Amino acid sequence: MTEFNPFFKKFRTGLKRVAVIYPNRYVGGITNLGLQRIYYEINRSGEFVAERFYTDVERGLRSIEFGTPLNQFDVALISIQYEEDYFNALKILRESNFTGRVVIGGPCVTENPFSFQDFFDRFFLGEAENVVVDIVKDVHVEGLMPFSKKRRVAKLDNEMKMQIVSKNAYGKAILIEIGRGCYRGCRFCLVRQIYKPTRWRKKEDVIEIAEMNRKAAKKVALIAPSPTDHPQFKDIVSELISMGFEVSPSSIRADRFDEEIANLLPTRTLTLAPEAGSERLREVLNKGIKEEDILNAVKISKAEKIKLYFMFGLPFEGREDLDGIVELVEKVRSLGKKVSVSLNPLVPKPHTPFQWLPFGGDPEKSVKENVKDLKWKREYLISRLRRICEVSAGKIDDFAIQTIISRGVGLKLQKKIGLGRILKSDLSKLLDKIDPDTPLPWDEIEMGYSKEKLKREYEKIF
Repeated sequence: MTEFNPFFKKFRTGLKRVAVIYPNRYVGGITNLGLQRIYYEINRSGEFVAERFYTDVERGLRSIEFGTPLNQFDVALISIQYEEDYFNALKILRESNFTGRVVIGGPCVTENPFSFQDFFDRFFLGEAENVVVDIVKDVHVEGLMPFSKKRRVAKLDNEMKMQIVSKNAYGKAILIEIGRGCYRGCRFCLVRQIYKPTRWRKKEDVIEIAEMNRKAAKKVALIAPSPTDHPQFKDIVSELISMGFEVSPSSIRADRFDEEIANLLPTRTLTLAPEAGSERLREVLNKGIKEEDILNAVKISKAEKIKLYFMFGLPFEGREDLDGIVELVEKVRSLGKKVSVSLNPLVPKPHTPFQWLPFGGDPEKSVKENVKDLKWKREYLISRLRRICEVSAGKIDDFAIQTIISRGVGLKLQKKIGLGRILKSDLSKLLDKIDPDTPLPWDEIEMGYSKEKLKREYEKIF
């Protein structure tokens, strides 16, 4: 791959090597600005040199920069963005015979650092800007377990103005994080808890980053959980366009999409996340958008194709709610658009009001009954939707594993196992409902929110 890489640094005698590992594919890792910041802070230091590792480059066993074997490094920093990345990380460490110190961080670690606590040396909770070298040195900083169990919050500074530009999830694009955290109250979403408070980057800072990297790409990707919530979103987009950039936001909320944004962002594909097919379930989710918002966004969009994201396995979900997904897709198609649909079961995440729900969503049913219902719902939706649109649906087994990892403590798993084996083992307990009065392992983490408030949110769905 071709990279514009201002952080490139060669090893020399006296430096210690730090491996920055993204235990997944390069295209995802290079899109992660947090990893870029880690790489930047290490390579600007006078004591260390960082090299990067991805699963699809030399199987994660040699660095992308020089092909340096992983076992020649002193410290490994691993970012766990998705629960199943734990298995990739363990495989890389095992096959490389790595013997140095291993520190893991990322959203999956912040949500529950106890899942794979026996396999790694240190766990970092929260945001690592400006303390990366301290983490490498094993200094007692906020967020670094076992010294601290408080989630660290950082400022959105402009210290890393230049960045590695390569072909990423947005194509060849400059990535600019315009916001972190989310003030919305979606009950299924982890973002509002592990990235609170909501912070916005100033328009002038966004423009400065774009200007400094303009030789590397002609496209800017604006990154945030909900970029259109930025108070200066339209002004930012307008100024970037006037500078000659193509602009792509990481996501768009249907209720913030208007004709002005449609004219500013003439995209071929518009991605929206209704999440549920009925107003009733969107209220249970506290999604904050209505069907009219979705249809209005589709009407005013110049996009040829609409991509819709839905969840199933929600509390109090009936066949009429599943049919509501199909009916909403049909309404979008009737507006003259091609449609693709992505379906995934709900994962009841720690630190959310849904953390006490069972996998499958129905507290009155057993684990096996909920799993059986999920499989039926998946097949029912696929059979109805594939007649009218493109449809992709996650495997129930994969999301069961995600639930187990997000809720587990001291897991001994070194590779993914099937749902059949899970249901015959003690792991099945992690798919069941949880009594709201039961102490939870992740209660130990100082996240900065009230558990009682989460309970009140949970009670609102009944």
